[in-house]
Amino acid sequence: MASATLPNRSTRNRVIIATTVMLSFISFWRAAAIVLSDLASSAYYAGGIAETAIGKSAPWFILAIMLFGFAIRAIYVESCSMFVRGGVYKVVHEALGPTLAKFSVSALMFDYVLTGPISAVSAGLYLAGLINELAEYWGLQNAHVPPATFAAGFALLATVYFWRQNIIGIHESSEKALRIMSITTVMVVILIAWCGVTMLLHGYQSVPFPSKTSLHYGNDALGWLQGTAAPSITLVAILVGLGHSLLAMSGFETLAQVYREIEAPKLKNLRKTGLVVIVYSLIFTSLVSFFAVMLIPDPQRGKYLDNLIGGLSMYLAGPMPAKILFHAFVVLVGTLILSGAVNTAIIGSNGVLNRVAEDGVLPGWFREPHPKYGTTSRLINLVVALQIITIILSAGNVDTLGEAYAFGVIWSFAMKALAVLVLREKRPEAREWKVPLNFRVGNREIPLGLILITACLFLLAIVNVLTKKTATISGSIFTVAFFTVFALSERHNRRKHKKQEAEEEKFRLVEKPDTSVTGLQVRPGNILVEVTCTDRLEHLERVLQELRPEKQDVVVMAVHKLAPIGSSEYGLAPDQICGDREQELFTKVVSLAEKAGKHVELLTVPSRDDCLALLFTAQQLDSARIVTNPPPHVSAEQQALDIGKAWELLPEPRRGFTLEVIPQGDGRPRMFVLGPHPPRLWPNDIALLHRLWQEISSRPNIGSRLHHRDVVSVALRRLEEELRSEHSGEIMTQVESELQEQPDVEPPEPWPAIDTGEASSVAATTVPDNNASGPAKPVDSNLEAG
Repeated sequence: MASATLPNRSTRNRVIIATTVMLSFISFWRAAAIVLSDLASSAYYAGGIAETAIGKSAPWFILAIMLFGFAIRAIYVESCSMFVRGGVYKVVHEALGPTLAKFSVSALMFDYVLTGPISAVSAGLYLAGLINELAEYWGLQNAHVPPATFAAGFALLATVYFWRQNIIGIHESSEKALRIMSITTVMVVILIAWCGVTMLLHGYQSVPFPSKTSLHYGNDALGWLQGTAAPSITLVAILVGLGHSLLAMSGFETLAQVYREIEAPKLKNLRKTGLVVIVYSLIFTSLVSFFAVMLIPDPQRGKYLDNLIGGLSMYLAGPMPAKILFHAFVVLVGTLILSGAVNTAIIGSNGVLNRVAEDGVLPGWFREPHPKYGTTSRLINLVVALQIITIILSAGNVDTLGEAYAFGVIWSFAMKALAVLVLREKRPEAREWKVPLNFRVGNREIPLGLILITACLFLLAIVNVLTKKTATISGSIFTVAFFTVFALSERHNRRKHKKQEAEEEKFRLVEKPDTSVTGLQVRPGNILVEVTCTDRLEHLERVLQELRPEKQDVVVMAVHKLAPIGSSEYGLAPDQICGDREQELFTKVVSLAEKAGKHVELLTVPSRDDCLALLFTAQQLDSARIVTNPPPHVSAEQQALDIGKAWELLPEPRRGFTLEVIPQGDGRPRMFVLGPHPPRLWPNDIALLHRLWQEISSRPNIGSRLHHRDVVSVALRRLEEELRSEHSGEIMTQVESELQEQPDVEPPEPWPAIDTGEASSVAATTVPDNNASGPAKPVDSNLEAG
């Protein structure tokens, strides 16, 4: 019940805005750009590394790997549809337990740490190659740069740049990724068209199909299989070739990490993102590998294996100045996209470590938001520090990085596929989407497609272990080290915090003197949703389901209940006002917002009176609608009555609001209007009003001058007089009788729906009352509910 006085001004004007890490949703184009910054960038070095290992037949294996990417995409779509905060750690943890989950993440982190350096070093080598070729073309001998040293220096600069972008936030870094991919697309189209013209004019050399005679293994390409009969077995030879081409498909795990940020409709946009990523990579990566073998002469191709697209541009048809200009464009784009892969590696590893930290494996200290930008800057700093160390140790040698690469990718893919397969058995409930090729034998579903994909991945993983010595040894050492750190950290955390709060969100708290549309960066006409309990959020789910973010914003508000007057609550710190209760509430709110793919603003208001705080905030935010959920023992009508009484206590000028009360359980909304508004009349009342108008207008000297509103005005003044006379008891008896009367039919809906985009229209609009138990009286004033 509203109190008779307003809260103290110093308390009423103090609010806490809570912002969470990375809750800024992006389009599927931006999400695809982030993932492609890694996947598509591999076109610059995957072909050269694969040809070094297995010979001229490498493009066929790269094509096969990219086609297999459709199967990997299917696994990620199914797993993400089960867990918004998915990825290898979450899925493996749910299916196979925490130990294998930590192993999978430890292996994956090895490749994330290598992804940035190998991409940035490759970019530096492309740039160094262009500088040296231009110097040679113009005869500038002193302008030559040492490729490895230059590449290492450039890689360090690119890493530091994208470290800064990720500290600022994912929205900013995704914008950079989208711009990079837009420029890359222009280059890809020109390259494909120009290569096609070149083949028509000058012909081409064929790419040998994989066979025992066409496969030429490079040094260390067979690893521990060297000198055995295994490579002569067709299946083993195919798996070896696929294993050395696997790095062309790295980066898919970022798809799961960025899924949290994809806007609504989430699953539909995830599928679009995955399709764009795999089709783009299939065309770009595989065609570059084929064109390089078809157009660059065999004697010359060896010196371009670290600079494959740059070398390809020099063997296109046309005048040399045009080719040099295009070569410069290729290198510029390569520098951008390969540097962008650093961004992808940071985003992906940050997401993976967040999942680990949420589960209590890492200390909560790592997840504390940046004081200004709200990002998990400490996790980003850790990843970038490891990448910088890797660049320094490699000294710009891309072959060293390439040999160690792809260890964790294949094992994370294999463990994830196995986890999804196990979850089909452990959680047989319906999913939003499944990997295709499922058959039923009786009541049992046989996931044939998932079984085949899992088997292929484990075969590739085993062959990779046997053939890649450097990757196996270095990857195993890194994985064991990371696993040990995870295990020790988890044990320490469990001992320190006996009651683990799984997946508790971390918030950046900003204190404001008051609430306003500018302070919260929301538009007028927003929806204000009050939350009070973590197990009563159905009303928020309903709002998020129906929300159109391009039209309206949502502010979720929790009231921090203050002690009675006389206590010392005025000295409360922000983390006391937005305390454990509020942060637990907001954690659940963030989870619902992520699942819906729609942004919300979070607000805590300290007050002694919930109703007054809610209405005062709505007035300051210029909200169009207030949505709340009554406690179990309070009816929707009673809550509307309490809020209506509180509305009378607001300072002038008071404005009207639409109040939507959604009870727990049946979830049927009850709509009320706060403030004076046109009443919604029953059909019989409208008919009576019309009859009275007809009768009075037929009297002499009245006629057409009379309107229905005149009849209502006279009736209301007479009622006011009667209530103040000796007949007041009789009037109240009639009112009680009217309240108890239940009409046989629902009243019509004569008024238009609320224009939620215009706050000023709310007070002049009524909303039909949908009462599940039968027709209810319309709300005729702010003090009436029912």
